[in-house]
Amino acid sequence: MTNADSLRLELHSAALSDMNGSRPKRLVRALSYQAEEFPADAEIYATEQDFQQFIEAASTTDPLVEMWRKQLTRWDFEEAPDWSTSDPRTDERRQDVYRLLGLEPATGELLTSVLPVYKTTPPVVISTGFTPWYTPQSQQGRSWYWPAYRQLLTNKGWPEHAVAGLDIASDRVVERLADPSSPTAYQSKGLVVGYVQSGKTANFTGVIAKAVDAGYRLVIVLGGTLNLLRGQTQRRLDMELVGRENILRGAHEDESDYADDPAWGKGKFLEFGGLPSTLGAFDIVRMTTRDNDYKSLRQGIVALEFEKREPALPLYDSQNLHRSSARLMVVKKNKTVLTNLVKDLKKIKTPLSEIPVLIIDDESDEASVNTSDLAKPNAERTAINQKISDLLNMLPRAQYVGYTATPFANVFIDPSDSEDIFPKDFIVSLPRPDGYMGAPDFHDLDTVVPEEERNPANSNEKAHVRDILIDGDEDDGCLQRAMDMFVLTAAIKLYREDKGGLGERFFQHHTMLIHESMLTEAHKELLGRVTRMWWNSGYIGPSGHERLRKLFDTDVAPVSAVRADGYAVPKSYDELMRFVGPAYIRIGGDDRPIIVVNGDKDLETGEADFDKRSIWKILIGGQKLSRGFTVDGLTVTYFRRRAGNASTLMQMGRWFGFREGYRDLVRLYLSRSESVGSKEIDLYEAFEAICLDEESFRSELEQYSVMVDGQPQILPAQIPPLVSQHLPWLKPTSPTKMFNARLVEVSSPGKWQEPTAYPIREADLRHNTGLWTPVLDSMSENTTSYAYNFSEDGNIITHRFDAQIGSLTASAFLEIAENLRWHAPSQFAPNLEYLRRISTGDSPGVNDWVVFAPRNSRLTSLITFGGTGRSYSWFARDRRRGPLFGAVRDPKHRAVPLRIAGALPDSGDVETERLVDDRRGAIVLYPLIESAQRTHIGSDGHLDPGKLVMAFTFVAPATAVSLAREGSPVRFTTIDSEREESAIIDIEDRDE
Repeated sequence: MTNADSLRLELHSAALSDMNGSRPKRLVRALSYQAEEFPADAEIYATEQDFQQFIEAASTTDPLVEMWRKQLTRWDFEEAPDWSTSDPRTDERRQDVYRLLGLEPATGELLTSVLPVYKTTPPVVISTGFTPWYTPQSQQGRSWYWPAYRQLLTNKGWPEHAVAGLDIASDRVVERLADPSSPTAYQSKGLVVGYVQSGKTANFTGVIAKAVDAGYRLVIVLGGTLNLLRGQTQRRLDMELVGRENILRGAHEDESDYADDPAWGKGKFLEFGGLPSTLGAFDIVRMTTRDNDYKSLRQGIVALEFEKREPALPLYDSQNLHRSSARLMVVKKNKTVLTNLVKDLKKIKTPLSEIPVLIIDDESDEASVNTSDLAKPNAERTAINQKISDLLNMLPRAQYVGYTATPFANVFIDPSDSEDIFPKDFIVSLPRPDGYMGAPDFHDLDTVVPEEERNPANSNEKAHVRDILIDGDEDDGCLQRAMDMFVLTAAIKLYREDKGGLGERFFQHHTMLIHESMLTEAHKELLGRVTRMWWNSGYIGPSGHERLRKLFDTDVAPVSAVRADGYAVPKSYDELMRFVGPAYIRIGGDDRPIIVVNGDKDLETGEADFDKRSIWKILIGGQKLSRGFTVDGLTVTYFRRRAGNASTLMQMGRWFGFREGYRDLVRLYLSRSESVGSKEIDLYEAFEAICLDEESFRSELEQYSVMVDGQPQILPAQIPPLVSQHLPWLKPTSPTKMFNARLVEVSSPGKWQEPTAYPIREADLRHNTGLWTPVLDSMSENTTSYAYNFSEDGNIITHRFDAQIGSLTASAFLEIAENLRWHAPSQFAPNLEYLRRISTGDSPGVNDWVVFAPRNSRLTSLITFGGTGRSYSWFARDRRRGPLFGAVRDPKHRAVPLRIAGALPDSGDVETERLVDDRRGAIVLYPLIESAQRTHIGSDGHLDPGKLVMAFTFVAPATAVSLAREGSPVRFTTIDSEREESAIIDIEDRDE
């Protein structure tokens, strides 16, 4: 850096420091003011012209650019500032910033070109009303732990927009808790929904930091059901929130429970420069440590006593609250542990009614939810749920916040049970973070690319997913390929470290997970088998190199060529070969290449503590690796584990997470055929169905989170009807947790709706075909081409299809819909109620429907039926091992109907625009023929209508808003808790 660059940096740093935490101020004036304290020649860097010239020539990594990125992001993200009425994270907000900075338009354009507005998605909130108390004014001078945590994240390399996003998301939670200093006690309960392995811990660490700054003085973190997970959470909070001085409390460094932790010795634990209480703040007293869960305090009960500076005033009074230390405990969801805690709290002298308490429940859908039907005689709550209920009953100022990536069990809790943990006050859905690799990244949802044209560049499945084919000894062959991929990707990581481009980062961990069973006996057999395979693999001999070369040429090279994102890729296996030996040694050089993690101390062959050492190993996983625990560096997963519900299966997806620097190397080996009860299921399809369930739920939350006339459209108690299920055998969560709500109606203006629960009996199929036959007979004889033109990054992408076309009046479609037969009528019933509401009355929401019968690209896929003898395209679909189809649609058919219904802007296509009209909806017909029926197609194209599934999708007009009840687009009814119906599934399907 030149002297000029250094001087300019110092000058801008001083000017922006004066604006930090306040509104933007005139930049040139601020620079000139600061220049008075610098050498005389600093004046030349205090001009806008100099700033323009610098921006034009600067790189995006220049320190001054980074400084401006942070400051602009803070202003972009600031919620409701007094200096701008524009929405955060918008171009309008940025223009307000430039105006207040007094910048010329040309300077603003240059800044935006280098530092564009980061238009991240804010968290989605479903909430009851609350009294605003958590404001910048109320926290003035009291923030201590949140600023320290914020700075720690910045120092760790978090981009400013990610830190700002966390700031906003944690605010959405804290502001909905009760005011800890309020004379009136209120107990709020909420739920925060993240993604599996996506950084939920960072969010609740931020929430805890802000809560203790605001006055919460007892924080209880329920850290999962396993010591492994509890210890991982304790360490994270100690390192990033509690800090070195609070941990030591005057003890010698070597006396810390982290004395053997590499991060402790490297200075990675947060430091304040002194015990916070000696610096004008307050201490956090740990009631648990890394290795020790909560234990009964006996004579040491004084450790839980809260000091009062003003004994005559309650603890929650501001004169006491902000002078008292906070207590933090991370406890396992264990009956004995929680019983000890409840007993000790009853013994302390401080009135429990005075203590502001925050309970954070990590993985809140596991163990915490009551699975006992309390309406039955002599029923009792399940053990952990009862202990949580005890805590809430004895601590009237306790706030309960559950965290989970699989929220279905929580939203199915009986809202009327005041002693339970239903999130009655708020549900916050966190946005998907940047760099996160989740379920959609392993599936091709809504792709328009035909299956035969998919490749690693345009298909996530082709890039990352490999089938496990089980045929005699073939299982060992698949497992061998997975192990070969593990060694090969290890070599590529070493290659990338050698070539540079990773900055200061390196691959500290590299792991493979084999996840087949939770049974320890199975792990013993698997450990022996994998151990033999490892030592017989010959990785540094000719046979090993031959296999790795073939795998590199046929798998790694094609994927990394299009998905390496700029990271180094060997031109050939010969260039990589010299890194294979070191990778092999790093994994198995200690003669222990495999770690079993299942809780059986006799079987565990190595400690999977990612905090204490670098781990390059194969992990054989059991229950410990099914939920919550982070497997760092996970690159190859071999998965054959079974599960009976979506929540459990999704939590087994340890391959979800952040994969910076090796995203292209991630591989998932997944079985296509596993037994669940009497059924053979496809695990890949199961995860795809879960992904659809999850995205549907989040989309519904987002839709209904928008306020209408200042009022929420729905409350948390109305959330259960938004849960969907794409596979009949894969319940959203345990059936014992699915009661108390039944969906009556869902309004879907401008939304693609796709029923899938078509009947199986031939008589019902024949009946349905008969209802649609007159519609097909009335359609145009010739096909017309329809298209929608999307603009993406300056390019036009066209979704086009040919179709025969017809129309239906609103009443005609409603008559068909009301007479259709279904295997599971409850699936279509909410849609039918909506169609009734918008099709009838004095002012219906729909006048007519355009009906499309798309022409299949395969001209041989034609059948003839109906009275006209015309031919129509049919589509090959199969049910997902049950009565429901997974998906009916062809993705390229979606845009045109959405445009006709008014949900998309102008298509740029003349034929499509001719069909657009107010109050017009669109229907797409899909004659489906399942595999078993395709041999029944006659040589002349005729097929018995009883062997045909007449499927359809529809999009109602975007203006057809159903006012289901008091302005809410959702209408539901509550089921008596004595009944055992699930919320979404018909009784007849419960045993599927």
